[in-house]
This record gives sequence, structure tokens and C-alpha cells, in this order.
Amino acid sequence: MTIKTTNLGFPRLGHKREWKKAIESYWNNKITKDELDNTLQQLHRSNLVLQQNHNLDSVPVGDFSLYDHILDTSLLFNIIPTRFQDRDVDDDLLFDIARGNKSHVASALVKWFNTNYHYIVPEWDNVTPRVNHNRLLERFNEAKALNVNAHPVIVGPITFVALSKGGDQSFEDKVRTLLPLYVEVLQSLIQAGAELIQIDEPILVTDQAAELEAITREAYEAFAEADVAKALVIQTYFERANVKFLSALPVKGLGLDFVHDHGYNLQQIENGDFDRSKTLFAGIIDGRNVWAADVEAKKALIEKLSQYSDDLYINPSSSLLHVPVSLEDETLEDDIRDGLSFATEKLETLDALKRAVNDNDTEAYDRLHAQYTRFQNQAFKNLEYDFESVRAERASAFSERKVVQQQRLNLPDLPTTTIGSFPQSPEVRKQRADWKNKRISDEAYRQFVQDEIKRWIEIQEDIGLDVLVHGEFERNDMVEFFGEKLDGFLVTKFGWVQSYGSRAVKPPIIYGDVKWTAPLTIDETVYAQSLTDKPVKGMLTGPVTILNWSFERVDIPRSTVQDQIALAINEEVLALEKAGIQVIQVDEPALREGLPLRKEYHEDYLAKAVHSFKLATSSVTDETQIHTHMCYSQFGQIIHAIHDLDADVISIETSRSHGDLIKDFEDIDYDLGIGLGVYDIHSPRIPTEDEITTAIERGLQQIDRSLFWVNPDCGLKTRKEDEVKAALTVLVNSARKLRQEAVETN
Repeated sequence: MTIKTTNLGFPRLGHKREWKKAIESYWNNKITKDELDNTLQQLHRSNLVLQQNHNLDSVPVGDFSLYDHILDTSLLFNIIPTRFQDRDVDDDLLFDIARGNKSHVASALVKWFNTNYHYIVPEWDNVTPRVNHNRLLERFNEAKALNVNAHPVIVGPITFVALSKGGDQSFEDKVRTLLPLYVEVLQSLIQAGAELIQIDEPILVTDQAAELEAITREAYEAFAEADVAKALVIQTYFERANVKFLSALPVKGLGLDFVHDHGYNLQQIENGDFDRSKTLFAGIIDGRNVWAADVEAKKALIEKLSQYSDDLYINPSSSLLHVPVSLEDETLEDDIRDGLSFATEKLETLDALKRAVNDNDTEAYDRLHAQYTRFQNQAFKNLEYDFESVRAERASAFSERKVVQQQRLNLPDLPTTTIGSFPQSPEVRKQRADWKNKRISDEAYRQFVQDEIKRWIEIQEDIGLDVLVHGEFERNDMVEFFGEKLDGFLVTKFGWVQSYGSRAVKPPIIYGDVKWTAPLTIDETVYAQSLTDKPVKGMLTGPVTILNWSFERVDIPRSTVQDQIALAINEEVLALEKAGIQVIQVDEPALREGLPLRKEYHEDYLAKAVHSFKLATSSVTDETQIHTHMCYSQFGQIIHAIHDLDADVISIETSRSHGDLIKDFEDIDYDLGIGLGVYDIHSPRIPTEDEITTAIERGLQQIDRSLFWVNPDCGLKTRKEDEVKAALTVLVNSARKLRQEAVETN
């Protein structure tokens, strides 16, 4: 049997973030809409040609977006928030829904399953679904004009509705409302020549899948009746699916993940659950991590799968959206480079496997096999760790710690603070780049950072914040910064991936044992504290987030790597405490993001996450106040684990969820300090005093006032200086107003 290769999606960012730079230039009025369109069209075309040149039998189109593919689907079907209706459906509307504007808040931003990508939540209130501008058809025709053999990609109706919120219709009725619209779009694609259409249904690998089977069957039978199911390939990824159920649906093919499925998908196929008359799209190359594949093992898997399918494609386990574009231009030692594979290199691996299996052409296969073997023989792990010697519980209960901390800090009612970072202005980024490229001296850069810290300490004092931060001007990213300073991490030059919208991060790569060897944050934090009598928070990233926002090694258990990082962070926590820092924040925004999709794995994951956080933070004295921070909502299912962290204060994003998180506190007696983010930092709009006051009062309905803090919902590095000053002034004024009302009432 001849196998074929395909891809599920390619990174939008561009090798050197051309996508991000163009979009942000448009937002900042530096380029016109025509210039934006031309730049993105060129990038899209180059992505198509690059994939075609890697000998793919079919190249995806529809994966390229101006912001987010779920938001694209919302606009395609006119699922537009009420506050943004009665406008032309164009790119400016898309950007306003995603980012908010001066008049309206943005739609909620939520993580995409258990990845580090975030999508814009569709809102069904008062919508009139219809097909708008069919950009997917345009993308497909664009690929045809380039002689690229392409297949359209669209999010399926079950997943789209499952990721939505609002509206009076039932889940099933929402799907039924969309079905004729999907049919219209799918028919247009088939008429244009599409022989395969990838319809993504990752919701069908979650625990929710079983209860969705009836409506899933109804939907795909409707597609069959409309004569469009013949081209459909249901793609699942990130976990195991019910192979027998999906194989019975009247579609052309089925895509399965054979990397992150815990072995269950292969087991089902070996049990005979796959209908071999259908096309099998086998996700055998890890689409979410950067390690080179064991081509020998992958070749054996292909040979095994060939026994159960008469028509077999091999592809990455998911869209390559989650990995950097290419190793090209990276200056890495060969012993490390041998073990790495970014998006482009993963396509090379697919081609090498296809050539080896189909034509017995093993030149590329043999080279990849040799590189993989060399990397595996490197001795990157040989350290010994004494995990048991570090305390994993605070010395006293929170009720006792709270008293001595208040005596030391003397904070007012409803204390105000920020999450940590302040604007990374063009000048800040330029100075850091000049320093890294040795265009300015270490002393000149250090002086610049100190000047920024001093300026922002003064700004915070003028605004009236109660607990200050140094601003993190020396940091490029909250994880990459620590990856540059801890042993066992590799930081790349162009290893960018999309987090949300134009937000790009460069995850470090954990290739060896992690070790703290020198202070990481002491100089800047101690300097900031020397400038003010108010407490300045030490700002660290926690072990769970560092692991979840890095490309982790896969040769030892994740929990072992996590605890290694925890010991390193513990060293820094103790160093800050010794230097006189009274408040230390250890952020864990990614704790929820790493939660496995299947509930059967939740308890183990959360227990290990809580243990690692406490390993990093519990060695301090009672007087030292430990803060943490989480963002991107959907915390209800882990609210008890959040409490178990035993942080003295936690700040949680709630503004984009429009207060939904407050309901989660009805099920728990939360008796630790907490700040529910009272305004959305992802939007350029300035909140009003009434909005912030309402948010605080809503939180006080469930949280004891003596535990309540007032803060933005996330760090402020992406905002402009004038926006930050204005918004924080409103925040402080709102807190002061409520304090005064409380005094007058009493």
C-alpha cells in the first residue's frame, strides 16, 4: 500500500513573526489595510508553497487567520456579540471583538483545550446565524491558483457550539441551526474542487464526547443527506477518541492522534473498531513538542497501521500552530540540534518516512535516524536531587500567618496592587536588544533598567497603589527569562509560537536537569524596594507554569522535571526573603492550562502541581506573604486545588469571563486572600469607575472583605503607558471610594 502525507495546520506567525508585526503595525496606524492584506497574503502563499515543496499530498487552507480560527468561524456564521452587531462584517470588526474598543469590552479569551493557545469564545445571545463573507472558499481558490493541492480546514459544528456561550437555544438546536449554513459552505468548497475537507472536532476526545454522540450522529447524517459528507475527514487530536463510533459516521475519513492518546487509539484499531473502508489520517508526529521523532519507531507504527487501513495518510498529531516555524537561522550546537524538530522539520520527517516506506528511499530516513540516536546518547541528566529535604508545607496556618503579615505590612482595607509587569515600550525592547547584541555595555543597560524601575515606582506611588512592583523591564517573557538563567534550559532565537492574537511567546526548551546556580531577580527587586517605604513584590514564575509554557523533555516523568524546577524557584524565594523582600509572588497562570482533557487524569495532575508549588514556596517564614496569579478563566473545576496551594493571596482573571468565576466560590469556603481581576488588560479601553466598583462589589458578595484585594486581571506589559496610568488611577479611586463608604457606614 502507498501511504500519503498531509498536515493539519501551519504556524501563522511567520519565521520571524512577520504576521504579528504586520497586524500590530495596522493597529498602531503605521500601515494601511491594503498594506496589511498584501503582507498577510504573501505570508499565506509562502506557507502554502513551503508545505507543497515538502511533498505533501494535501496542504491545509483555512488554518491561516488574522487573529483566531474560532473567531473566524463565528464571523463566517454571523455569531457576533450583541454589542458589536449592526456593523459591517470585516477585519476591523474581528479585531474589535477580539480586543475590545473604547465602547465595548472584548469577548472572553479561553485556552484551546490543553494547549497554550487561546481562542475567542463565540457568543450566541441575540444572534441571527447566516453565512457571511466566505473567506475559506477564497483561501482554497488562492491555493488552486498557486497549483497547490489543498484541502480546506473548518472547525466542526459540535466543537464550535461546545466552545460557545450564551443564547436561549439548547446545544442541539444551536447545532441544527448551523447545519444548513455548514452545508452551504461545504457545497461551495466541493463545487470549487475540494476532494478532502478537514472538519476539526477535538471536542470528541474529551469526557463530554459520550453525551454528544446523538447530536454528532444527527449532524453528520445531515451532511450525508446533503451529499457533502463524502469529502469530510473528521479530525480529532490531543487525546483518544471513540474510534468505533466515529468510524460508523458517513464520512470519508477519520483523523486520530497516536502521540497523546495514551495508546488507546491504536488499541481500538487493533481491536477492529476502525472501518477500513474509510481513509485513516494517522497523527504520528508530535505536533505540540519540538523533539525529533524516532523514525524507526514511527516506521514500525506505519507498518502496523497499514494492516488495518486500505487508505492511509500520515500527518502531525495536531496543527503545527503550537510549535515554531523552523530551525533555520538557529545557532545551536549539533548535539542539541540533532534532537530538535520544528514545524518545517516535522514536514521533512513525514516526507522521509513516506519515501522510505513507499520507495525504499532511505537517504533522509537514515540521516534522521542517526541524528536521533546521537541525541539520545547525550548525557544531559546526571544530577541528584534531595526533594525530601525541602519543606512542602507552610510552618503555620493561614489564619496565623495573616495576623503577623498584617502587623508587618500594615495594609489598608481592600489593598490595591498590580500583577507584576509594566509596559514593554519600544524603547525598553530596543535597549534590551541592543544589550543582547552587545551594542551597549552591561553597565549602560543596567542603568537604563534602574531608571525605568525608579520612574515606575514613582508612578505607582503617585497613583496610590498599596503594594508595588518593579515592572519587570529586564524580562522578555515570564518563562523565557527564567529559561535563560537556569541550567537545563535552551532558549532559541526564533522559536516563537502564538499564544493568543498577536501575542507571541518563545518557550524555552528543557533538555536536561534543571538547577539554580545564582540569583535571578535579586538586583532589580532590592533596588526597587530601596526607593520606597511601601512593600515591593518579588516577582517569580512558578514551576507548573515554567513547565507548561516550555517545551518539556519527554525522557523522564513530567512531575520529576516540575519538582526540579520547584527546587530552583525555592532557592530564589529564599534569596528574596533573605534580601528583605516581604511579599513574593510566584505566578502560576498555566496551572489550569496543563489540566489533562480526561477527568481520570485530573487528580494526579493537580496533586503533583500543588505539591510542586508548595515545594517552591513553603520554606519562607510566616511573616513573608506569598502571592500567586492565574488567568484565562475556567477555574471552576480546579477551585479546590487553587485553595490547596495555600498561597496567602491569589489573583485570578475574571474580567473576560464577565464575573462567571464568582459563581465557583459558592461551592467552597475560600478563606485565603484573593484578588478577582477587576478590568481586562487585553483591551486598550480604559474601564470606568462604575465598572470597577461593580466588579469589586460583585466579588464581595462571595469573598470576605478582609481577604479581598483589588488588581487588574493580568500583567500590563502589552499595554501603553497612558492606558496603564489611566486605568490604575480608576482602580485606586474605586477602592478608595469603597473604603470611604465603609467608614461612613460604620
